[in-house]
Amino acid sequence: MGNLVAIVGRPNVGKSTLFNRLTQTRQAIVNEEAGTTRDRQYGKSEWNGREFSVVDTGGWVVNSDDIFEEEIRKQVLLALDEADVILFVVDVMNGVTDLDMQVAAILRRAQKPVLLVANKTDNGELQYNAPEFYSLGLGDPYCISAMTGSGTGDLLDLLVEKFRKDRDEMLDEEIPRFAVVGRPNAGKSSLVNAFIGEERNIVTEIAGTTRDSIYTRYNKFGFDFYFVDTAGIRKKNKVNEDLEYYSVVRSIRSIENADVCILMLDATRGIESQDLNIFSLIQRNAKGLVVVINKWDLVQDKSTKVIKTFENAIRERLAPFVDFPIVFASALTKQRILKVLEEARDVYQNRKTRIPTARLNEEMLPLIEAYPPPANKGKYIKIKYITQLPNTAVPSFVYFANLPQYVKEPYKRFLENKMRERWNLKGTPINIFIRQK
Repeated sequence: MGNLVAIVGRPNVGKSTLFNRLTQTRQAIVNEEAGTTRDRQYGKSEWNGREFSVVDTGGWVVNSDDIFEEEIRKQVLLALDEADVILFVVDVMNGVTDLDMQVAAILRRAQKPVLLVANKTDNGELQYNAPEFYSLGLGDPYCISAMTGSGTGDLLDLLVEKFRKDRDEMLDEEIPRFAVVGRPNAGKSSLVNAFIGEERNIVTEIAGTTRDSIYTRYNKFGFDFYFVDTAGIRKKNKVNEDLEYYSVVRSIRSIENADVCILMLDATRGIESQDLNIFSLIQRNAKGLVVVINKWDLVQDKSTKVIKTFENAIRERLAPFVDFPIVFASALTKQRILKVLEEARDVYQNRKTRIPTARLNEEMLPLIEAYPPPANKGKYIKIKYITQLPNTAVPSFVYFANLPQYVKEPYKRFLENKMRERWNLKGTPINIFIRQK
């Protein structure tokens, strides 16, 4: 299973720049106004063939002008809770500050590998300032410049060495893995408990590779699958759940380790930014999706009209991906909870859909002829042949074209929608690649 690396440190030491450098994106736009979408603080990285996820804890704090020690303390504790390795970033230009001392005090007590990163070492002179960081009691400071990238290779070498060697999974690969995710209080634990009940004898727990991914095998009523990370759901958090950030970070592992995510929404609250963050994690990991509107028993008006309005509102907020099942359920009264499992099982099957090449070409080529991609600079784009790639995590299709670079996003969406109309791909993302003939 993937390792999770958390970047901690006080504001303005260059956490976002380091995050961008590790995930090779420009996505953490540093000066964006606080409080817009937060999912850009999570990304994937790879070094020497080891894949890992990176979380920049700085990005989630509200109003970053007045960050109190308290906020930073919470972030550091959360990082310690969830991450496998911690990068503690300090700033060579400023030297050691009180806040650095406080963070270091928490990290010194930790049972986790911590790498002390002295950032902004942009020239040779500055590295002579680094020794003062020995006073933090966290071993050698590693001098890097996240801006120019100097020193980051060596840092990554060290980082990857710190990962625990992945133990062989004891899990049966053929059995689907479902994760129940959602905002705090959306009813995740009630749902899991409704399924598992107190009949603990039918539950076998297998500790995954990561300390906190525990897979619970569910095997009754004709279903057989693993629940991912129900451990995280059962343990009460050490940190007060008052920041949305926590539930997002908590979800990362379960989402990465699952095949299908069951996203719980609270019928009494509608969709909040928090839900969108978790949804975008599911999307970015290309996982199957079932949306469950929980606490449906509390909604007075259950007319078809209300249900329709509800469904449309949800699909609108989660667009452009709208082809997923929505189940109105109540974990409390157990209303329709087996329906949730049926949908999750179907979505898992849909992820494995194989469409014969002949059928693909028969169905799609006439359509493409009738609605070809718009011409670009007077050049006409011809799509000649379509095939599905073998052995991919989600159904992935290659469309061979004479000028692939001119086929733009909207047309790919058009193709995807047409495919979804013809084949049952409900709940699963699909990939469409346009390649040179």
